Amino acid sequence: MTAALLIIDMQQALCAGRYAAFDAAGLIQRINAVAAKARSAAIPVVLIQHEEDDELLRFESAGWQIAEGLTTTATDLRVRKATPNSFHRTPLQEVLQSRRIDRVIVCGLQSDYCVDTTVRQALALGYEVTLISDGHSTVDNEVLSAVQIIAHHNTTLKNMNSFGQRTTLVRANDLTI
Repeated sequence: MTAALLIIDMQQALCAGRYAAFDAAGLIQRINAVAAKARSAAIPVVLIQHEEDDELLRFESAGWQIAEGLTTTATDLRVRKATPNSFHRTPLQEVLQSRRIDRVIVCGLQSDYCVDTTVRQALALGYEVTLISDGHSTVDNEVLSAVQIIAHHNTTLKNMNSFGQRTTLVRANDLTI
């Protein structure tokens, strides 16, 4: 298996201030640990950044930037997206195919939107998916707390078998590459 690490939407506006995800500071630390493992194993790290026309996530705005504290390197790959699906109308599939990637390790934001949609699309495209179970987060909604949403998506994505293979859940500290 040839893997790549997908870090989804770990952006300043989603990690600090009014729209900060649950436990954003802890999440950044866990993702930094996962990314360090990936880089030491020469696994490509792909930083995926969401953008919208509004002020919050406008391309190159302060909120659009990678979150403070998230470690990046010059060798990290970057993909811009405008939908919850990291593959839709982006070069991500070509980036992965050109490197003969068949396994993606997924972490980032938001559990119930971009993480969920990207994992489902990766499965549909035939990738083996490892979801960092404590490496994604979101915000409370009108019905569920962020903790409940995270747990729900871990369970749902782990048990989805419509595409053949299933998502493997691994805690950040337990990831072996």
